[in-house]
Amino acid sequence: MDATQPDARPGGVVGVLALAGIVAALMQTLVVPLIGDLPRLLDTTASNASWVITATLLAGAVATPVAGRLGDTLGKRRVLLVSVVPLVVGSVVCALASSVVPMIVGRGLQGLGMGVVPLGISLLRDILPPERLGGSIALMSASMGVGGALGLPFSAAVAENASWRVLFWVAAALSVVVGLLIWRVAPAGRRAAAPGRFDVPGALGLGVGLVSLLLAVSKGATWGWGSGTTLGLLAVAVIVLLAWGRWELRTRDPLVDLRVTARPVVLMTNLASVLVGFAMYAQSLVVPQLFQLPEATGYGLGQSMMAMGLWMAPAGLMMMVLAPLGAKLSAARGPKVTLSVGALVIAAGYGSSPALMDTTWGLLVVTLICNTGVGLAYGAMPALIMGAVPQEETASANSFNTLMRSIGTSVSAAVIGVVLAQLTTTLGGHVLPSENGFRVAMLIGCGVGLAAAVVAALIPGRPAATLGDPAGTAPGTAPRAATEAAA
Repeated sequence: MDATQPDARPGGVVGVLALAGIVAALMQTLVVPLIGDLPRLLDTTASNASWVITATLLAGAVATPVAGRLGDTLGKRRVLLVSVVPLVVGSVVCALASSVVPMIVGRGLQGLGMGVVPLGISLLRDILPPERLGGSIALMSASMGVGGALGLPFSAAVAENASWRVLFWVAAALSVVVGLLIWRVAPAGRRAAAPGRFDVPGALGLGVGLVSLLLAVSKGATWGWGSGTTLGLLAVAVIVLLAWGRWELRTRDPLVDLRVTARPVVLMTNLASVLVGFAMYAQSLVVPQLFQLPEATGYGLGQSMMAMGLWMAPAGLMMMVLAPLGAKLSAARGPKVTLSVGALVIAAGYGSSPALMDTTWGLLVVTLICNTGVGLAYGAMPALIMGAVPQEETASANSFNTLMRSIGTSVSAAVIGVVLAQLTTTLGGHVLPSENGFRVAMLIGCGVGLAAAVVAALIPGRPAATLGDPAGTAPGTAPRAATEAAA
């Protein structure tokens, strides 16, 4: 099906792609209620069980830029359908798992499907008229927050009232539905006229470098930041990624066109994405613990897992509610302004936490403010990227931007984890993060949010034009972009 066929209904495509984003995000929060029980359920140690989370992170980080490049060369609909397959297979493997190894394999397969969101955003650029593109991009970006918001209470409810395997059977069924809808509704989208060969060495090099980097960052606190394993992985990451960068600059058909990513708009947007990803994830590490810690600590709110998920759900849904507002702001002032405002709102949310984190309603307000900012920022970043790259590189550029957000969340997990591990208190013989630790973590989130706002303000402004102009541009030049209006 061609992107220009008259029976490709844009409204239906947007809905299907948003559903795909929600399901992909659901995979990430699916096992959160099970974390404490996984060692017993899988007859393994807590350290081994933690790989159930790490495997999805690593697989998603590697698969996302590869899926983006394949989407530009083979067609986005085709790669979207291929990305759904590991979501289905991985969910089934997890549902049938009785030990830790198949569970890790299944979770890794689920991670391979994480490229559906940047691919979906890129497909929207191919098929939508300019006046609808901004709002649809914001809606698609917000789907990740909605999936995460719905995932926590859903997973907690199932874990408390039914077999944990039901979670994965439901995930498999939802993935099948998404695949069928994409096959039925989504058009092929545009692809490069002369795509060239797929950069296998580039994919392998990026995979090795990212796995080494993210593994060291995510496991450094457990292994020890000065351990030989952690330092060795960091050294491998530096060496391999430098070699990968040299290869990408020299090869004719690179996996990631580093010359495009070095353009000021793309470079600064990606840097802001790392910071926004960090700030977004910090509150996800702090707030659930505050909700669930016992009231005897003096600062915990004593909520169950189910109650915690319900208290946090409105914040994720706020991202979807704010999507149209963010799109209107981008259309009026440019996505640079929207990204700056979003980062400032995130910082304001963290800044309000010292006065509000003592009650459930106060924490709800904090999460609502933070996620309002995240929704604005996440909707603006793809618009900035797509306004600065050639049409034929949309998917790979969006996927690389998604990777930058993932790196930000991984660094956030490491930094906040260290803070909470160092600032502790003891209750009933158990060592818990202290109130001061949580306050320091929230202040770090505030500072990173402000840094993201500064970086966003430094993104070069460009004259207003038409986002998603399908007329094409000469290689190495950016298409016109209405949402690139200068601040």
